[in-house]
Amino acid sequence: MQSQTFVFFGPAGSGKGTQINLLTDYLKLKDGKECIYAGTGEGFRSLIKTENFTSKIVKEKIEKGELVPDFLTTSIFTDILIGSLDENKHLMTDGYPRNVVQSESLGKMMEFYKRENVKVVYIEVSKEEVTKRMLLRARHDDTSEVILTRINIFFNEVIPAMNYFKDKPNFEIISINGEQTVEAVFEEIKKKLNL
Repeated sequence: MQSQTFVFFGPAGSGKGTQINLLTDYLKLKDGKECIYAGTGEGFRSLIKTENFTSKIVKEKIEKGELVPDFLTTSIFTDILIGSLDENKHLMTDGYPRNVVQSESLGKMMEFYKRENVKVVYIEVSKEEVTKRMLLRARHDDTSEVILTRINIFFNEVIPAMNYFKDKPNFEIISINGEQTVEAVFEEIKKKLNL
């Protein structure tokens, strides 16, 4: 089985992380191949722990619910690919791309790494449901203002980043109803990905 690439999209609270874990475990059982998880969130958390000048600015942006600049996000994402990716591993991305500029970069990266038939998996959840979920799981620093900022950024910037791939050869967008049980969401993902 050829190594596959899955680009996950979904607002905070959509259950992306859970579905990525389920898919990773499923593929490992199915074909024994390793899955590389390229998640920028983890990269930012590691960066913040370094407590340097850059991490201080990144921490402020994230706490406000704002996007981190392209050069940093792309750098963190690219570092993961350089350090971990090879032709025998599946790739799961989470948190990249977050805008159209990053989508263009991802297209070039996939070409460089000769990744074909990239599956863009969009876990669709309404604004109302996302707001409800985020308020439920909110951390102490998640004010309703920060939550609103995150939701607006997702629908105004991240959705266009996903739509960039609509008519691109080598990319296929699959929409999944994220307002079902975890199991039902996963079943729909497997079905639509023909797994």
